[in-house]
Amino acid sequence: MTSLLEPAAPGRRAAEPEATGRISAGPLGRAGLPPLRRPAVPTATTPAAPADDDEPAAPPAEPAAATADETPAESSARRTVRRPPGRRGPLWLGALVAGALVAAVPALSGGTPEPAASVSAADYGLGAADLGLAGEMDEAGVRQGITQAEAAVRLSELAASRAAREPQTVLPTSGRMTTCFCQRWGSMHWGIDLAAPLGTPIYSATDGVVLRAGRASGYGNAVYIQDADGNVHVYGHMRYYDVSAGDIVHAGDQIAKVGNEGQSTGPHLHYEIHRGGMTGRPIDPEEWLADHGVAI
Repeated sequence: MTSLLEPAAPGRRAAEPEATGRISAGPLGRAGLPPLRRPAVPTATTPAAPADDDEPAAPPAEPAAATADETPAESSARRTVRRPPGRRGPLWLGALVAGALVAAVPALSGGTPEPAASVSAADYGLGAADLGLAGEMDEAGVRQGITQAEAAVRLSELAASRAAREPQTVLPTSGRMTTCFCQRWGSMHWGIDLAAPLGTPIYSATDGVVLRAGRASGYGNAVYIQDADGNVHVYGHMRYYDVSAGDIVHAGDQIAKVGNEGQSTGPHLHYEIHRGGMTGRPIDPEEWLADHGVAI
């Protein structure tokens, strides 16, 4: 047997170590020395090929437990080189496809599919109170409402309250009275004159309907409005007017602007009231306004 201390002859391999990695030289070896130990040569392991995309990566091999006789160097020499992990995305996709195929087997084989699990409102977090909101009122909501008759009564009360707040009569324009309802220069003046600058707004003194609006002899442009009592209010000498026959007006609505049209001595509003209609007897507008709470 070739000694470990002598080089191997050319073309011959050195003696192979035993399984334990030790070569004994007798009970005590030479000169009473303990047996020589040859360092274990690491076993050459061919690296595994990278994992295929379609195959799972092999788990790393567990290192073999070192025996009592093995040294740390010998134990580390027996460790297997780990294989690089492969991509696992396609594995999940393959698992999903396989699951779908397994689920479709009963349908393809003519088997009766299992009924789908029923879903209740509680599964979506809806309670009994939420289910009541389905576009209909419950009995409690109906009891809290009012009838149409009660609503009509309240609407009439609202209209009355609004009518009480709104003025029923207003001064036709913000001007100074220059001529009264009286005799003037030997003849009767059948209205009052309120002087104001050209273009000053003229308002309807009360609610009513426009009978006519336009040219009217010595009045120049005039507007005739009939109130709820049948009286006709005449506004004359306007330069502009904003209404026409048939219009509904309310107290305070602007109907024209102060002018100097017709037989006029300066910009002013001539205002008359005929009781009972166009052909009715003229009355004093100043008194009528005072009776309705408006002072000039």
